Amino acid sequence: MSEHPLNSDSCLEVVIDLLGKRGVSLDDIAEIVKFLQINYVPDLTKEMCLESVGAVLKKREVQNALLTGIQLDILAEENKLLQPLQSIIEADEPLYGVDEVLALAIVNLYGSIGFTNFGYVDKLKHGKLEFLNDRRNGVHTFLDDLVGAIAAAASSRIAHRQKQQEECLEG
Repeated sequence: MSEHPLNSDSCLEVVIDLLGKRGVSLDDIAEIVKFLQINYVPDLTKEMCLESVGAVLKKREVQNALLTGIQLDILAEENKLLQPLQSIIEADEPLYGVDEVLALAIVNLYGSIGFTNFGYVDKLKHGKLEFLNDRRNGVHTFLDDLVGAIAAAASSRIAHRQKQQEECLEG
């Protein structure tokens, strides 16, 4: 039996390492978060965005989704999936929605605002998402949606916190 991380902290390290190996930094994700929230939280800093990204990544559901999606992308790059799945993932077929379904598991963690944030950022392909969506840069069928979902969830987390602060000031 192979050795594997059993706790959330060691799994987090693996996930951050895998993201880096696939060309995605936490700064890249934080930049998307800032893009999504800067019009609503004018004093938003990169540090606040990074903190929110880190909080999202600490969730086991997020780690599991990333591990699964990244592994499938890697196997597709290595041509190790069964047909027709190999061709479907390699081409990022528009009618193949499993990548979005996996991403929605992340988005759902912070309520309905996460869905709208995800749809918006997925359509625009802002920042690192444009790179990931370009098939010349490798197979990122799952990763582009997962990164967008992390950014959407982190953005939603910031929005919820902003609303709580506003309510505290009013009350």
